[in-house]
Amino acid sequence: MSTPITTPDLDIDSDLSAAPLEPWEVVVWNDPVNLMSYVVRVFRTYFGYSTERATQLMLAVHHDGHAIVATGPRETMEVHAQAMHDYGLWATVRKAPR
Repeated sequence: MSTPITTPDLDIDSDLSAAPLEPWEVVVWNDPVNLMSYVVRVFRTYFGYSTERATQLMLAVHHDGHAIVATGPRETMEVHAQAMHDYGLWATVRKAPR
C-alpha cells in the first residue's frame, strides 16, 4: 500500500493577493518634423479624440514641449507609445505621479 501524499494547508487568499494597478502615461514630445495638423489628425485617428481635444493636446505639445495623451495600465500605454512611433511621433511611457 502506498502512503497518501499530503500537502500543507495554504491560505490561498492571502498568498495570491494582487498588487494594485498603478497608472502609467503616454507622453508625446515636440519635434521639429511633424506639422501641427498631422499631429491633430493622429490624435483624432488613433485615440478617437474630438477635433477640439486633439487640438488642445497638439497645442500643449507645441507650446509646452509635451502632452500626456493617455493614461492607463503599463502594457496598454506601451502599445499606444509604439503606435505613436509608427505614426512618426516621439512618445515615451512613464509612471503617473501619485
